[in-house]
Amino acid sequence: MFKRLRADIEAAKRNDPAARNKFEIWLTYSGVHALSWHRFANRLYKMHLKLLARMASQFAKFLTGIEIHPAAKIEGGVFIDHGAGVVIGETAEIKSGVVIYQGVTLGGTGKEKGKRHPTIERDVVISSGAKVLGGFTVGEGAKIGAGAVVLKEVPPHATVVGVPGRVVRIRGEKPDLLQEKCDPNAEEIRVLKCRIHKMEAALEKLTGETFACEQKELFPVTPETTEE
Repeated sequence: MFKRLRADIEAAKRNDPAARNKFEIWLTYSGVHALSWHRFANRLYKMHLKLLARMASQFAKFLTGIEIHPAAKIEGGVFIDHGAGVVIGETAEIKSGVVIYQGVTLGGTGKEKGKRHPTIERDVVISSGAKVLGGFTVGEGAKIGAGAVVLKEVPPHATVVGVPGRVVRIRGEKPDLLQEKCDPNAEEIRVLKCRIHKMEAALEKLTGETFACEQKELFPVTPETTEE
């Protein structure tokens, strides 16, 4: 437990340029306090003292503004910067070197059982307000942009932004991804137009009538003009 505390303090010193010394970090950093309380609650949880574990986690939430389920698996060397509003779910796993900023949620997408929260690999940075929702893996060294909503697996060393989140960089280079070329709305319209053309062709064969829209049928409502 103390070994992980030292690793957490080292992570804060390494990632926060405002940190002056380790003693100050231990006394004043809410992220370090929240992780220490979580490890105590996690030990109670593993001892099947689940009510006490939840009480400890809720007390830590009251003190720090950071809510971590006692069953979450968090390695030493994780840094939660500022931390207000951070929520980490029951089946989440966070590896060493991860940096989490305020307002981040590592949550699920529904009431499913089993693994429903994300696994965050080493050295991932999750920026302010990002939501990572689901039982997938965020690859090593990935970066999640502020306010992004991530709903599917993230490859290692990728940068994800937007709602829903999409990969815009991998190792600093723009990937040639289909997600950037395909407009789902345009694709749906194209499919509908294709089906309409096929139905019109079938009706022309049955009735012998040609189907074509006139201008007044395309725009049936025209504004009336008044003369002064």
